[in-house]
Amino acid sequence: MERPDISYNCTQADEGLLVKEILRLRLKLSSHLLKKIKPLGGIMLNGVRCGVRHRVKAGDAVSVVYPEETSYFEPQDIPLDIVYEDADLLIVNKQAGLIVHPTHNFPDGTLANALAFRMQQTGEVFKPRFVNRLDMNTSGLLIVAKNAHCQDFLQGEMAANRVDKIYTAIVHGITEPSGTIDLPIMKDPNHKARRMVSPEGYPSVTHYKTLETFDIKDTGQLQGYSIVEIKLDTGRTHQIRVHMTHISHPLVGDELYAQLYGYAEDPEWMPRQALHAGALSFAHPEDGHLVSVSAQPPEDMRKCAALLRKMLVEQGGKE
Repeated sequence: MERPDISYNCTQADEGLLVKEILRLRLKLSSHLLKKIKPLGGIMLNGVRCGVRHRVKAGDAVSVVYPEETSYFEPQDIPLDIVYEDADLLIVNKQAGLIVHPTHNFPDGTLANALAFRMQQTGEVFKPRFVNRLDMNTSGLLIVAKNAHCQDFLQGEMAANRVDKIYTAIVHGITEPSGTIDLPIMKDPNHKARRMVSPEGYPSVTHYKTLETFDIKDTGQLQGYSIVEIKLDTGRTHQIRVHMTHISHPLVGDELYAQLYGYAEDPEWMPRQALHAGALSFAHPEDGHLVSVSAQPPEDMRKCAALLRKMLVEQGGKE
């Protein structure tokens, strides 16, 4: 798949506009991206390199050539489940336990390394740009932009809450049929990894809807379990885990937050936090058409849900 250019054919309504106005108003390029492209001569008018202060006429073609970029991650043969791909982006159904990109503690074995290996096999070359992030032990859909324009556009859409992100979670306790948690989140000053609800934090909004409940005995402090669907208006670090814990519904298997309610990690019950990013919908950066993808929860969450249903029957509840 070739690295794309983006282009726009000017209409009568564009007559007399500057090239830079076409780039900003019609092609939606950010100022940051324009500053990167201009010195490299990547702006074209009717196939000829031009400056941004040229005026256009109806019928003119304004196009942008992205600067050549390469992936600097070490290629590693790690399984990838790609659920969508085109010239501008791809969407991966990330498995739990896989970190997104190398860090000090995880220098390799990441999604970025897996993408570098795939590029080595396909011959495609791009710099992976992760539009959204998932915790290492959260599974599900993650968008990878193949160029700076796609990244800028989609991050702008996310900031404007125009990207629908739907998650499925299994939590402790019986949740209300639906609810909205509108509480700010910040780093916990007393713990290096946790976040917490605080008036001093960043605005954070989480909506949830209960899909299934299990009114059964529990070994911890809370009665029963629930499967919930969650939609985010914001995307703070650990937002779902923090908000659900704050309303006394920590995620099953969440060793970081569920322990606040007396739950210990149990690999046989649920080996990680029971959270899956299952659906994404957004406008495509090229022409605005709707991209909508989904992925079912992985085996560990399906097994956990099946066990809860079995326990409900065994304890005399309704199936």
